[in-house]
Amino acid sequence: MAWSFVTDERLGIPLPHFDNDWEDYSEEERSIILLRWEEIRGTIPDHIKKLEQIIIKKQNHLNVEDNFKLSCQLNSEIAELAGTINELNLWFRVNQDVAPSAAHH
Repeated sequence: MAWSFVTDERLGIPLPHFDNDWEDYSEEERSIILLRWEEIRGTIPDHIKKLEQIIIKKQNHLNVEDNFKLSCQLNSEIAELAGTINELNLWFRVNQDVAPSAAHH
């Protein structure tokens, strides 16, 4: 198979991986790829909500944390989660009218 979906550990979702250019795939392959992508894409909002809940917990902890080193660590973790949410939002915008390869190839 000249394409697959590989789980991105940081994002927590499978992302498309293509060995060929989008135009080189048959209509049937494109349809299969897009159907799979839509299934994955549909999970992104719930995944973002879970990450937002983690951020809120970390922010609440940060609000009462007196240890400077731990506060810096919490800030770093919050920033990393926010970056993950931002990237997930970008992937969410890659819809069925645009080949998934348009976002990252």
